[in-house]
Amino acid sequence: MTGNYLALLEESLRKKLQVMADIQKYNLRQQEIFQSGNVDIEKFDEYVAEKGGLIDRLTALDNGFEKLYAQVAEELKGNREQYAGQIKVLQGLVAEVTEASVGIQAQEARNKNLIEAYFKNERDSIRRGRKSSKAAINYYKNMNKSSVVMPVFMDDKK
Repeated sequence: MTGNYLALLEESLRKKLQVMADIQKYNLRQQEIFQSGNVDIEKFDEYVAEKGGLIDRLTALDNGFEKLYAQVAEELKGNREQYAGQIKVLQGLVAEVTEASVGIQAQEARNKNLIEAYFKNERDSIRRGRKSSKAAINYYKNMNKSSVVMPVFMDDKK
């Protein structure tokens, strides 16, 4: 019975690795969007939504793994030798999951910096545009208020 549970744990970890690989692909796509110079916010939002579904799936896999492991853990303590091969495989998969998790966190941090830089540039651009518009409006207002002024130093004698 424990062997079946261990097989389920292995399958869960393999599915988790696949989902994490898909998340990494979406992270790369998001990175490409902000590095391309031609940012497509709608595409970015689409990727965020699809990645959100993957994260939900990953969370469900995590919860299932934890529940299943809790059921098997006690039985494994007494019979570790009998399942040593399967345990070794599970340990290797857990190491892969940990490595993938660290990679995803690094990608997310890089993407966050790219996104923050993009929005900072956009805010600065809008701010410059507002200042230019305000200067033009002020110039127009000032020019409309002023009337033609006769030269003060004109010789009126003739």
